[in-house]
Amino acid sequence: MSDVPSRSVLLYVLLACSLTANVVLVLTRPSVEQPAAVEVLDEDALAEDIDSSDPAEVETAQPTPAAAHDSAAPSADWTLLRGNVEQSLARTFQAEGGKDGDALSSVYTRLFVWDLDLRRDMQKGDSVAVVWRKGADGFPEIAAASLQSKKLGRTLTAFRWKSPQDPYPSYWYLDGTEAPLRLREGPLSQYEQITSLLKDRPTHKGMDFKTPVGTEVKVPRAGKVTRVNWNWTANGNCIEVLFEDGVLAKFLHLSENRVTEGQRVSAGQVIALTGNTGRSTAPHLHYQLDRGDTTLDPLDYHGTDRRSLSPEQVAALKRDVATFERMLNEPVVR
Repeated sequence: MSDVPSRSVLLYVLLACSLTANVVLVLTRPSVEQPAAVEVLDEDALAEDIDSSDPAEVETAQPTPAAAHDSAAPSADWTLLRGNVEQSLARTFQAEGGKDGDALSSVYTRLFVWDLDLRRDMQKGDSVAVVWRKGADGFPEIAAASLQSKKLGRTLTAFRWKSPQDPYPSYWYLDGTEAPLRLREGPLSQYEQITSLLKDRPTHKGMDFKTPVGTEVKVPRAGKVTRVNWNWTANGNCIEVLFEDGVLAKFLHLSENRVTEGQRVSAGQVIALTGNTGRSTAPHLHYQLDRGDTTLDPLDYHGTDRRSLSPEQVAALKRDVATFERMLNEPVVR
């Protein structure tokens, strides 16, 4: 009888050890990570840039699509989308691209806006084709695109490619000309993409350049700095320069100002670094030109150029995009 209590004590000890071990296992078990939500930019939920000189006017910055790889190697994840325009370009992409249609349409629109007004000039029977994939951020990447236009009487076909002299890829036609136009003596020597034009929306008062934080901003004309950092909540670090011809230039969302109010500046002088300050959803430069109460289109004020590649570079372009060109010409398998 004397060892019964001992056996009971031993049993309780064993039960306590087992319970302790289970608790430890539960507490130290690796947690299962939930996949990160992919954020898809919504054209209807856009950031606002407000200029205090006209507080009733609100500028909304267009979403900036993720850049495709500099030399995007063709692979199984590239998809060909093809469609005929019946009502509008947006509806065509909605019908053919499903849930990705709206985002794909917004990226595609930036490619051919330089040669065609895609809201007014599209006609029933025009056709589009896109080689694309979804990027890591959930936004479409376009490697190649074409637009058969009745108004133009020809087909535009552009490919994303990085020329040796550029830090960023651009879109190029196979004859070696660049699809987007560039400002003559603009505020930036290098940028990734122009993401918004004055003509895009009635409430948009400037031109937006997608560029990393810290890109040098040059004043295109000689003049005098009239204001800095006004309405900071919306504009962030900002500079206003009155050019000698009477045009007032505004540079918004800067990371650093390098001039002060009242300072004289010369054409080409670096006055700031680009940033993402104020009411801005991504790094970019807002560049605005006003003459009195009239907002000027930088494309008209500066004039534009279209760059061309050398014969050697054209050969490299054609070689690098040959697979994408073949994909564009393939029929869609349904």
